[in-house]
Amino acid sequence: METGNTSPIGETFAILKRELHREIVGQDKLIDRLVVALLADGHILLEGVPGLAKTKTLMALTRVLDAHMNRIQFTPDILPSDVVGTEVYRPQSGDFIIRKGPVFTNLLLADEINRAPAKVQSALLQAMQEREVTIGEQTFKLPDPFLVLATQNPLEQEGTYTLPEAQVDRFLMKVKVGYPSFDDEVAIVELASAGRAHEATLNKVLPISQLGELRAACQQVYIDPKIDRYIVTLVHATRSGDSYGLKGMIEWGASPRASIALKVCARALAFIKGKNFVTPDDVKEIAPDVLRHRVLLTFEAEARGIDSDEVIKTLLNGVTVP
Repeated sequence: METGNTSPIGETFAILKRELHREIVGQDKLIDRLVVALLADGHILLEGVPGLAKTKTLMALTRVLDAHMNRIQFTPDILPSDVVGTEVYRPQSGDFIIRKGPVFTNLLLADEINRAPAKVQSALLQAMQEREVTIGEQTFKLPDPFLVLATQNPLEQEGTYTLPEAQVDRFLMKVKVGYPSFDDEVAIVELASAGRAHEATLNKVLPISQLGELRAACQQVYIDPKIDRYIVTLVHATRSGDSYGLKGMIEWGASPRASIALKVCARALAFIKGKNFVTPDDVKEIAPDVLRHRVLLTFEAEARGIDSDEVIKTLLNGVTVP
């Protein structure tokens, strides 16, 4: 996100970013990707070791958006009804009433989502894909907008469950949250030692009610047919890596859903930069976050220490830019 942009759209997101930085030090890329997810109407998965302000950033975002947010701390003993809700029997009247769960919200903060067992994952899958929930014999629409902002720890595996491929693919992006820079970490330490780490009162700079208008404006960002072909070529390359020196490295490539996700994310990224058209650089910048969880590698690749980010980098370097 370019804070120096003087367009109305660019200035709106520059203000949002400055407001978040009153509480969050650094994490510019994370903030940008969260805004892209909001504009693209897609769920986002954040992966990083504990202590990198993933949850703190998500909670701060809900405050500046003036959005309704519920948080679920996933544990191995959590039940589907703890997420979507359940029917409750009333002895007085002899009937059942629906008690809706925390999934009925604008932003669902799913902390350590990989600790949820299979039944919970299945229940959440319907909410993420269909934007509706079935409780008993009734189906309820979720609020609009509805986004899942999930976190997971890549290190600790005890008591965790691998996310089903079907659910991972429902995430628009998977963003790796890295360590802060040296200067940012010094600022974090100074902020914490001064006792100001939790004192910021953030202003509501972008009401969630205006999000629909911004999404409509985002759709006006022009994408040349050549960019469409470039996006599809990139996704096709994940299915046939042999042509790019990746023979035997890719088990399964990305599906057409990845092509759609890459286009909407590139458009949203260009939008928050204040541009009215998408360039190949926008596609290349957002591609790793859109594709890394959609490319499954072979055992040989894993044995050689090759991860999906390296494969995507190779493909980005190998595919001809229009």
